[in-house]
Amino acid sequence: MIYFAEFFGASIPSGTRNADGIFADYFGASSPSAPRREADIFTEFYGVSSPSAAAAGGDSSKGGDGGDGSLHHGGATKAAPIEKKLPCSLEHLYKGTTKKMKISREIADVIGKTMQVEEILTVDVKPGWKKGTKITFPEKGNKQPGVIPADLVFIIDEKPHPVFTREGNDLVVTLKISVVEAFTGYTINLTTLDGRRLTIPVNCVIHPEYEEVVPMEGMPLQKDQTKKGNLRVKFNISSLQA
Repeated sequence: MIYFAEFFGASIPSGTRNADGIFADYFGASSPSAPRREADIFTEFYGVSSPSAAAAGGDSSKGGDGGDGSLHHGGATKAAPIEKKLPCSLEHLYKGTTKKMKISREIADVIGKTMQVEEILTVDVKPGWKKGTKITFPEKGNKQPGVIPADLVFIIDEKPHPVFTREGNDLVVTLKISVVEAFTGYTINLTTLDGRRLTIPVNCVIHPEYEEVVPMEGMPLQKDQTKKGNLRVKFNISSLQA
């Protein structure tokens, strides 16, 4: 009886082993009076020496995260990022600034009890940053059991400016002048985003498509703040004298 032999190690019942042998096959000891250690039996079934080691995700000598953190990353789902616009003036994007953002989030313990926690986050806005630049604070969202907190992402938003508009790294301004000024000459007077006064004489005839380009008076380059874009002055020529 092959089926019988597979379980008890003999081809027929008359050839079965004694009770101590059978017990040893299943429990690793010669009799119920000499059972194996609990840790040894647990190891055979679960591959680790204790329930606490199983909870750690492997060999307990690797630390609470199971060495490679597989249980943490495999068992928990990360919440979707939380995005929030961060409005900045053109002056702030030109010179740089520091913004303090106060956040309030919920922190839950293992049994689900929550508490409100407030925190101040600091965003160092660098000269030359553009609309759409993202600043990420990892895992600053609400904390819930079994869920990795969401990342908090601030997205730079550019406020409209009364004088300048931004095109890439260039600053563009449109000035209204008369026909007489267009033909006889015009002097541009502007205050820059960092408070300097610019005086730029235009000695040529100004036509509707004409642009006066002033190098290095645009926005700082984000990757090399020693360099700047251009200032481009456009003209709206009125038929009436100023």
